[in-house]
Amino acid sequence: MLSIVQKLKKNQFLFQQLVHRDFTKKYKRTVLGIAWSVLSPLLSLFVMNLVFSTLLGSEIEHYTIYLFSGQLIFSFFSDSTNQGMTSLLNNAEIFTKVNVPKYMFLFSQNVSSLINFGITLLVYFVFVLADGIVPTWKFLLLIYPVVCLVVFNLGMGLILSALYMFFRDIQYLYSIFTLLLMYMSAIFYSIEAFPQIGQNLFLLNPVYVYIRYFRKIVIDNTIPTVQFHLVAIGYALIAFGIGAWIYKKKNHSFLYYV
Repeated sequence: MLSIVQKLKKNQFLFQQLVHRDFTKKYKRTVLGIAWSVLSPLLSLFVMNLVFSTLLGSEIEHYTIYLFSGQLIFSFFSDSTNQGMTSLLNNAEIFTKVNVPKYMFLFSQNVSSLINFGITLLVYFVFVLADGIVPTWKFLLLIYPVVCLVVFNLGMGLILSALYMFFRDIQYLYSIFTLLLMYMSAIFYSIEAFPQIGQNLFLLNPVYVYIRYFRKIVIDNTIPTVQFHLVAIGYALIAFGIGAWIYKKKNHSFLYYV
C-alpha cells in the first residue's frame, strides 16, 4: 500500500488530470451537468419509495431513510465498480505509450465516483433531518463503512478491470450479477421475516454489511459489534489484496490484450 501511495505522489499531476477528466466527461453535453449526481439517486428513490412503501414499508420505521441508505451504498458500489471495470481498457492508448502505474486509471475513476457519492451523502443527511432523526456523535462512525467500501470498491475494480482485459464478456455477466446483488442486499425489504440462519447468510454479502452499518447508526442509533467491524474491514482487505495480486502478476500481460 505504501508503494502505491508513493507512485501516486510521483505521478500526482497526471492523476489530478485523470480525475478532472473522468468527472467532467461523465456529464459532458448534458443540460443539468453535475446536478444529475443528485437528481439520479433522488428519482430512483422516488420510484422505489412509490412502489415499495405501501407493500413493504408499513412495518419498517423511517422507511424512506431505510430505503435511501440501501440505495446510497449500492449505487456507490455499482457506479464505482462498473466504471472501474472499463478504466484500464479505456486508457490503453496512454499506458501503451507511457510507463505509468496502470492502477492509477482505476483509482482516478474511483475518485470521480467518490465525489458523486459525497454529494449524494449530503442530500441523504438532509432527508435524515427532514424525517425527524436527530444526528448524534455516532454519525461520525459512518466514516468507517465509507472507508471500507472505498477500499472494497478499489479491490473489486482491480479484479474486474483485469478480467475485462482478457474476457470482454465479463461486462455482460457483471450486469446480471449486480442485478442479483441488488435484490440480495435488502435495499427495499427487511430481513427480519427470515429465520436466523437466513439472516446470517446476508452477512456473506459485503454490500449488505455496509448498508446495515449505515442503518444501525442512523436509524437504530446503535454501534455495531466488534465482530461486525471486523467483517466489514475483512471484506475490503480481501478484495483489495486479491486485486493487487492480480495486477502484480498480470501487469505486463495487459499490453497484449488492448
